[in-house]
Amino acid sequence: MTPSARVQAAIEILDLVIAAARENGPAADKIIADWFRTRRFAGSSDRRAVRELAYGAIRKCGEVPHSGRAAMLTCAKDDPVLGALFDGSTHAPSAIGEGERYARPGIAPGWLEKLLTASDVTGDEATTLLGRAPLDIRVNSLKTERETLELPVESELTIAYNGLRLPFGTQVEQWPAYKAGLIEVQDSGSQLVCEAVAAHPGETVIDLCAGAGGKTIALAAAMENRGTLLACDTDRGRLSRLPQRAERAGVTIAASLLLNPNREAEALSAWQGPNGARADAVLVDAPCSGTGTWRRNPEGRWRLTPRELEKLGILQARLLDMAADLLRPGGRLVYAVCSLLDAEGPDQIAEFLKRHNNFRASPPTLAAGSPRGSGLRLTPCHDGTDGFFVARLLRL
Repeated sequence: MTPSARVQAAIEILDLVIAAARENGPAADKIIADWFRTRRFAGSSDRRAVRELAYGAIRKCGEVPHSGRAAMLTCAKDDPVLGALFDGSTHAPSAIGEGERYARPGIAPGWLEKLLTASDVTGDEATTLLGRAPLDIRVNSLKTERETLELPVESELTIAYNGLRLPFGTQVEQWPAYKAGLIEVQDSGSQLVCEAVAAHPGETVIDLCAGAGGKTIALAAAMENRGTLLACDTDRGRLSRLPQRAERAGVTIAASLLLNPNREAEALSAWQGPNGARADAVLVDAPCSGTGTWRRNPEGRWRLTPRELEKLGILQARLLDMAADLLRPGGRLVYAVCSLLDAEGPDQIAEFLKRHNNFRASPPTLAAGSPRGSGLRLTPCHDGTDGFFVARLLRL
């Protein structure tokens, strides 16, 4: 593909990404993969270049662009070399005309930028959200140690206890160490959330929003495969991936429990009640806006709506209340969201403490993070992790 043809390809992909963002369609990664699947003429260098152009435009635009061309024109405004590729040649975008519509650059849609500003996410803290995320792995302490593990490429230590950082784009899934379960791909911020749980061997721990089980298997390692560990979720597809992941990691204590949305209490009844609560610790890694993960999913800014954010807040509060009923006196409730919006973090905890006078805040002591309300905030700019809010609450 010529350089101009790559720009046109990126524009066509952006049109599909914009439509998907408006209609809650597939993610950008899937759209790009599907687009190239039917265009075998594109080589690996073409795919890489087009992908970079498309994601560069996604990161550039705050509001959902009018079109893929408008998004790419906004990039070309600051890049004369890119602008020159709008030359109208074969397979190239047409020349830039006077009065063409450009997309608005920015961090996020206007309403969302206001919420970020109100949450003190401005300046470098905001712009870093749109950078490129590193590749972090967690060394599985059930099978090896970080100090003795040998990998095919150089790595650096991260702030997480068992974390390592690798060069961007490293294909770790092809390594023998990955296939043998010695390592797991996991952002250091996620690893720190697990450290906040402080799970110990022999305890009863519940991962209430386990998803595919990444944090569950990290908790099992901290528990040295001793105790009771329950992974819960309402997503059958994601939760069904846990057994295979657990087997690869050598995890033997993780059991899974599929929950029916809005009827979770029925499935959890054996673990609930003021006299029958059994858990020493409950992790609520709640569904959220994902503002802290925009480096990995920048089009997520275009998908979020005020109504969706409101619905997430209601769900987060309900999950916190549900978790409170699972804990024995003295137990720990760890709440985490990969969001930097106060409404999903410190404000949720403040409201929870108003509703539950038998809990008190006990912020975790971690190797990173800054105090925010009754918890800690991790950010890409300050800590080099995905963005998180994490709080720990003790039942009295």
